[in-house]
Amino acid sequence: MSYTFQFGALAQYQNELLSGIWLTIKLSVLSIVLGCAFGILLASLRSINGGIVRIIVDGYVEVIRNTPFLVQLFIVYFGLPGLGFRVGADTAALIGMTINLAAYSTEIIRAGIEAVHKSQIEAGEALGFTKYQIYRHVIIVPAIAKVYPSLCSQFVLMMLASSICSAISTHELAAAAAFVESQTYRSFEVYIVVTLIYLALALSLRLILALVGMWLFGRRVARKTMTALPEVQS
Repeated sequence: MSYTFQFGALAQYQNELLSGIWLTIKLSVLSIVLGCAFGILLASLRSINGGIVRIIVDGYVEVIRNTPFLVQLFIVYFGLPGLGFRVGADTAALIGMTINLAAYSTEIIRAGIEAVHKSQIEAGEALGFTKYQIYRHVIIVPAIAKVYPSLCSQFVLMMLASSICSAISTHELAAAAAFVESQTYRSFEVYIVVTLIYLALALSLRLILALVGMWLFGRRVARKTMTALPEVQS
């Protein structure tokens, strides 16, 4: 049985695909920035404070890491309106991606903080650093440097997981692909092209993150960033 590829049939829908690519990039960048920021904040609060704060942070992380991302999106998209908060599909996608990524980032950064040796903290105290200076320069920055490759892998994984947002009518790349497929009936061609686009986006993001890592932490961290494997996520 022969099959004739007709990639030309997709040409008239290039604007549709470009719009999907742009929304995927926008959601990914915003969720990475917000998710990482919240991850640093929550990991810091967890390490500084004990008791109820640690319990709350640990509970949040465990709930997010042990439930499907799709269910989390549904809770945001369908649940918030029931509480009186009207959110559009794109906003719901961003909130869901940020909440998910913040939990994974918190856990990764927590591991980095716990890996900082006590002798480094004692050295900071001996040099007369304040508690803030010790936490910033001796604990949090080295901690992030240690786990930066793992964080970047999670960022890439979140960008790929943005395709799930099509389930709540977010018109990102996967949704654009589904629309083009429904118009052309060229499923094979559409998803070959979309696979290559996602591959290009993932490799480009990993390269950009490696360059950022080299600027912040040096070449060794940048090399690890390019080769680190992401954690499997539901």
